Amino acid sequence: MSVEDKFLEVEHTITDRISRIGKGKYARILKMARKPTRDEYGKSAIITGIGIIIIGLVGFIIYLLMNVFFTVP
Repeated sequence: MSVEDKFLEVEHTITDRISRIGKGKYARILKMARKPTRDEYGKSAIITGIGIIIIGLVGFIIYLLMNVFFTVP
């Protein structure tokens, strides 16, 4: 098998995979997907930031409690 044949085979497999993207079980989701508006993106960023801060605070409180109750004198 020559190098050209290998390249043609790879190209064929890639084009087959790309052509099947819109026909699989996730096609409906991909077709409905759209770019979020600036307002939606802003709200998502704020909610995500609040979640990160809450998780960080919980972790810090656990860290402080571990240091207070389980420190070796």
